[in-house]
Amino acid sequence: MRRNLLLSMTALATAASFPVAAQAPQEPAYQGKIGRTLAESKEWWPAPVQAPKNAPNIVWILLDDVGFGAASAFGGGIDTPVLEALADQGLRYTNFHTTAICAPTRAALLTGRDSASVHVSGFSHTVLSAGFPGWDGRLPSEDGTIAEVLRDNGYNTFAVGKYGVTPDEDATDAGPFDRWPTGKGFDHFFGFLGSQTDQYKPDLVEDQAHVKPDGRHLSEQITDKAITYIDRQKKAAPTKPFFLYYAPGATHAPHQVAAEWSDKYKGRFDAGWDVYRQQVFDRQKSEGIIPATAILPDRDASVPAWAKLSPEQRKLYARFMEVYAGYLTYTDHEIGRIVQHLKDIKQYDNTLFVVIVGDNGASKEGTPEGDVDRSIMSKPLSDAETLKYNLGKLDQIGTAAATEGNYPLGWAQAANTPFRHWKSDANAEGGTRNPLILSWANGIKGDGSVRSQYGHVIDILPTTLELTGIKAPEAIRGIAQQPIEGTSLAYSITDAAAASRHREQYYYIFGSRAIYRDGWKASLPYPNGLITGSPGSKVAFDENAWQLYDLNTDYTERVDLAKKYPEKVAELRALFEEQAKKHNLYPLITWDDVAKGRIHNNGDGRTLADKIKAMHPAEQ
Repeated sequence: MRRNLLLSMTALATAASFPVAAQAPQEPAYQGKIGRTLAESKEWWPAPVQAPKNAPNIVWILLDDVGFGAASAFGGGIDTPVLEALADQGLRYTNFHTTAICAPTRAALLTGRDSASVHVSGFSHTVLSAGFPGWDGRLPSEDGTIAEVLRDNGYNTFAVGKYGVTPDEDATDAGPFDRWPTGKGFDHFFGFLGSQTDQYKPDLVEDQAHVKPDGRHLSEQITDKAITYIDRQKKAAPTKPFFLYYAPGATHAPHQVAAEWSDKYKGRFDAGWDVYRQQVFDRQKSEGIIPATAILPDRDASVPAWAKLSPEQRKLYARFMEVYAGYLTYTDHEIGRIVQHLKDIKQYDNTLFVVIVGDNGASKEGTPEGDVDRSIMSKPLSDAETLKYNLGKLDQIGTAAATEGNYPLGWAQAANTPFRHWKSDANAEGGTRNPLILSWANGIKGDGSVRSQYGHVIDILPTTLELTGIKAPEAIRGIAQQPIEGTSLAYSITDAAAASRHREQYYYIFGSRAIYRDGWKASLPYPNGLITGSPGSKVAFDENAWQLYDLNTDYTERVDLAKKYPEKVAELRALFEEQAKKHNLYPLITWDDVAKGRIHNNGDGRTLADKIKAMHPAEQ
C-alpha cells in the first residue's frame, strides 16, 4: 500500500513537471477479461480517438491592436483584401467584443470563460499580476483550452505567433512548461510568450525552448512554420483535421514593416485623422457595417484638430500612419499565404476560419506625438522635445531601428471609428468592440452579410465546438472542468434577425469598467493609466461617476442617460458587483495600485521599476 502511494505520488510529480506527460489523455478503464491463461482471457484495446466525420480544419486568426475602423473588410481605410475575401464568403459580425487588453482577451478566447474566472484579470507578467485567484495570471487546469479539447477529439493542434498567457517566471528554458502552449494542448508552438516583441529580433520560442530568429520579419517566419506544421501533419495523416491558432504580433507596437509595404500608402493620410474618421464613418454606413442612425462622436478633447497642427507635425504623424497601414496590409498578405496554401492542397473548402480583427481597440500607447524607439524612455521628454526627437528619426519609423514604433493618439481614435476611446478603456466600445469574421466554404453559406447579435470573445470556443459537432468535456486528463461561460453564436449563422443569446457581460481593466445587459450599458472610466498618453490622467477618480448608454438607440455612446435613469444605473451597478464576485474579479485592482507598487507579485516586495528592470528587454 505504501509502495503504491509512493508510485502514485511520483507519477503526479512527473506529470506536473513534464508537459508531454501532462498532455497524454487519461486512459479508460480496462474493459477486457484477464484470466489465468490466454484461453480464459479476452483481449481489449481502447478505440483510437477520431474527430467527428467530415470535421473541418479550424483556423483561428487573432490580430493585435487593430481597431474597428482600420481594416477595409469593415469599412476602414487600410487595404485588407484577404480579410475582405474571407468576409465576403462568410459573415461579418459587428457587435462582437473583446476585453480591452491583450492577455485577458487571449485567456478568455482560449478557454471560453471570462478572464477573471481563469485568473487573468490583468496580465501574466510579473509586473502586472497579483496574488489573488482572479489576478495571478495562471490558467487553471480545470479551465481547459480549445487546443486541449480539440486534441482529445482527434485534432492536431498548432499555435504560432503571440501567446501572452505564460507567467514570466515560467518563461525560461528551465520551465516549468505546463503553462507554455505545449502544456495547454498545442502539439507545436512557434512564436513569443509575452505581450510584445521586436518583429526582427523577437524573443522567439519553438515548442519548449528559445531559438535564434533568422532576421526575417516575424510574420513571415510564423507563416512559414504554420505551413510546415500543416504539411507535415497532412503527409502523415491526410484525413486528420488540424487546428491552427494564428496570432501574429501585428499590429501591436513596434510597428515594423518593409518599406515596400509602408510606401504603398505615401500621401494617403496627408489629409489627417479628422478626414479619415469621416470618410470611414461614411463608408461604414454605406456598406451596412453600422446603422444608418449612428452619429460620429466628436473628436476627443485630448486630440488636436489636424488643421491646427504644424507642417512638421503633419508630416511626422502621416508617416506614422503610413507605416501602421503598411504593417496591417502586410499582415493581411501573410494570412493570404495560409489561405492560398490551403487552396493549393485542397483543404480550403473544409476549413473553418474564425478571424478576430484585434484583441482590443487601437492602442493609445503611442503618446500624443508618436513613439519611435526605447532610448527616449530613459529620460522623460516634453511633447515639444519628443516631437523634435521623432522628427530627427523620421526615416527610421517602421524599420528595425524603431524598437517601440507606435502612432500618435489621434490615429488611434481614427482607427477606432466610429467609437470613442481606446485600448485598455474597458468602459468604452472603442476599447472593447472588434470585428469578427466567420467563414467556411463547406459549412457556412454566407454572402458577406452583417450579423449584429451581441457577442464576446468567450463565445468563440463554444461556437467552434458546436460547428464541429464536439461537446465540451466534463473532464480533461481526469481533471473535472468548470462550465464553459460563453454562448455559441452558431444560432445566428442562418438567422440574421435572431435575438441575441449573450445578454449580459461585465468588463474591467485596472479601474475602468462596464456592465452590459440587453442593450443597456453602464460604464465607469478610470482617469489614471499606466499606459503612456492616457487621457485625463490628472483627473480625480469618482467611483460614483457611472455613465449610462442605451446602445439600441445610441450606437456610439454619445448621450449619457445616467441622470435621467438613476434606477437603471443602480440596477446595472448591482449586476456588476454580482458578476465581479461570481468571476473572481475582486479585489478591483487599478492602474494606480500597479504604478504605486501596491501589488507585489510572489510577495517579493519589489517596486514596479525594479520589476521592469528585471524583465527580459523584449518584454519591457
